[in-house]
Amino acid sequence: MKPSILDRLNKLQSPINVLAAVLLGLIIGTALMAIQGHNVIEAYTALLNGAFSGRFNFGGTLERFVPLLLSGLAFAVASQASVFNVGVEGQLYFGAIVAAYFGYIIVGLPSVLHIILVLLLGGIAGALWAVIPGFLRATWRVNEVCTTIMLNYVAIFFTSYIVNHVFKNPNIGVPQTPTIQESARLTKILMPSRANTGIFIALGIVVLFIWLMDYTTIGYKIKAVGFNAHFATYVGFRSRWIMIGTMALSGLIGGITGAIQVIGIHGYFLDNFSVGYGFDGIMVALLARNNLKAIPFVAFFLAVLKSGAIGMERFTGIPRELIGIMEAVIILFAAAEALIVIRKRVSLAKGGAEVV
Repeated sequence: MKPSILDRLNKLQSPINVLAAVLLGLIIGTALMAIQGHNVIEAYTALLNGAFSGRFNFGGTLERFVPLLLSGLAFAVASQASVFNVGVEGQLYFGAIVAAYFGYIIVGLPSVLHIILVLLLGGIAGALWAVIPGFLRATWRVNEVCTTIMLNYVAIFFTSYIVNHVFKNPNIGVPQTPTIQESARLTKILMPSRANTGIFIALGIVVLFIWLMDYTTIGYKIKAVGFNAHFATYVGFRSRWIMIGTMALSGLIGGITGAIQVIGIHGYFLDNFSVGYGFDGIMVALLARNNLKAIPFVAFFLAVLKSGAIGMERFTGIPRELIGIMEAVIILFAAAEALIVIRKRVSLAKGGAEVV
């Protein structure tokens, strides 16, 4: 049976709403530039040049793209089971500190094996950290938003203690771990930027999870729990364990995100190194409507804005905070539409989404 025109329009509605939110953000940003007396054409030209002009600038865009892509994917994967993993930032920190430790102490491994091992261990660290709020949510219905936010602070302060007092490079004045072995380093691309082969790892992970969610029984079960956990349990799915496992998968991605930042960008764990990658991932997933196939495009769009804002500020004097305002407006309108969708789903479920 062919889908009706109404069905097709409903499928188009969400992308159109997102595009409308983006357009409104750009309009408001343009208006603010014009009010302040700036040349709008010059501003956007500088923004695009700052994001794409030359190997260094484009490499900077790709550098920002990777953590946005993976953190957005991590949040979206958890959302497939109707679990809101706001703790990607903390999982990222644990993945990073574990990657820095094993990237330093392991000596003599071939580079490929060392990199795979470090990424795997960093991912496991993030997964274990994510299991805590997942277990509390699935077992005792403890709100995962609250627990993940609190665990973010625990992770940030715990890793800060480690890098300041336990695993610190004594030859450097700032709190950072010793530099990892060369065998654990990802290869740089687009020199002299810090872009590296982590982008290919990130894209491979996205493809893997699209396949997992859309073309396997595991993904089907996860989505069934997300749509209605009560019904999923009724038909024989182990909803609690599926929910916990989905959080672990989300944390795995978060941990790998942190590991890539260490072995690809810095070469060590630096205290408070993240500029809010985990929280930016929520923005990516929200704009993508938790659609895994849309996340790369949204992440790249935001990476262009963030990277281009630096060039815009340098060449036109327009503060980069203006781009932050544009992003906030986009999220405001996108979140308003998403809230309506969530309320509709809740009213349809009528409490059926509780795990039993």
